[in-house]
Amino acid sequence: MSSLEKTPVLMTATVVAAVLSVSAAAMGDKPSASTSIGMSQVAATPAIAGTFAKAPDPAIPPLAPLPPPPIPLDNPMSEAKIELGKLLFFDPRLGGDASVSCATCHDPEQGWSWAEDISRGYPGTVHWRSNQTIINSAYYSKLFWAGSVPSLEAQAPSAAKGGVAGNGENDLMEARLRLIPEYVERFKEAFGEPLPTINNAWKAIAAFERTLVQRDTPLDRYLLGDSSALTEQQIRGKALYEGKARCILCHNGALASNEKYYNIGVPRAQRWLEDGLAQITFRFEYYAKGATEELYRTVKDDVGLYFRNKNKWDMGKFRVPSLRYIGYTAPYMRQGQFYTLEEVVDFYDRGGFDEEGNTTSYPSTKTPLITKLHLTDEEKEDLLAFLDAFTGEEILMDKPKLPGYEPMFSLAELEAAQAAK
Repeated sequence: MSSLEKTPVLMTATVVAAVLSVSAAAMGDKPSASTSIGMSQVAATPAIAGTFAKAPDPAIPPLAPLPPPPIPLDNPMSEAKIELGKLLFFDPRLGGDASVSCATCHDPEQGWSWAEDISRGYPGTVHWRSNQTIINSAYYSKLFWAGSVPSLEAQAPSAAKGGVAGNGENDLMEARLRLIPEYVERFKEAFGEPLPTINNAWKAIAAFERTLVQRDTPLDRYLLGDSSALTEQQIRGKALYEGKARCILCHNGALASNEKYYNIGVPRAQRWLEDGLAQITFRFEYYAKGATEELYRTVKDDVGLYFRNKNKWDMGKFRVPSLRYIGYTAPYMRQGQFYTLEEVVDFYDRGGFDEEGNTTSYPSTKTPLITKLHLTDEEKEDLLAFLDAFTGEEILMDKPKLPGYEPMFSLAELEAAQAAK
């Protein structure tokens, strides 16, 4: 057994010491409070000692076991609400033409996402970004690639009503729910309301999504003290992750994401140049998000965070996704530019350039955190082995049987109402 396997608790405490020193300005945010770990503790771990010449950056939190998900005070959990949310998650009647549900694009058998470069869209359209898995989405402080909504309760209507996603209208979706007696009873049980309301439908879906959590991974078990949870190769990969490969600069903490926004040099989606329907969606999104005339006419790339704040220095920046459940969520990056983790590691090893040496359309905003790594083939294999430790058992679920429509009133009730006139 290696010395690293003998000291899992020490490794948990000294992860920060395995980080290259990076300024708070480069991180794009003010440093957060964190405990500084002394270099003497690094020396106590032979595989890491001597690798770093600088003291650890206390602003970077170490990897940590995932805690229970936070629950908002205005949407407490209940079994009735969760069961209702599960039905609604799979129900396409919460959409425009009753053909597209949450599960249509977040398929349990495809990592609770969509296993293509760009997500499928509303019938007759195609989306313009890759789907992100909803596994562990309960932990994000902001959702979507550019962080445009602050909660799962806000994410659900944004998707169900989005022009190239669900394309639904509140009044029509709410009317459908009220024509389904089982939903009338379930909403009454979950929320105490006489008839379903669309806002409570989003709350129920959010409650269900907060149950889709994976906390029992090899990495979690290792960080909690199980020295046998990682192989020797994975432990070598962990040291690379925290050191030479620099992954922890952005993929840190319990979620393996600092939730900040960076331009890392991902090449643009070539599909926008070749697929006419994708090009239409691309231009629609530019117009809908208030792009300038010049940007609308000239740019053929996703400007990301810029759409939210119109700051030119944020062009091409996107939120750092969590690495948890990564084994089931290919392809990777905002438009699925890479289909395997091997491609992802090679991309970072090149310093955020494609194979021809090109970077993103916005080189001026590319983060200095992404530099050439000079990893050996063996180091790449070790790093890939460690990335496997972020994924536990696959979370699968049978699609529930959905309740049907029924008339709101019986024929006898209608006749009585007519006679009373």
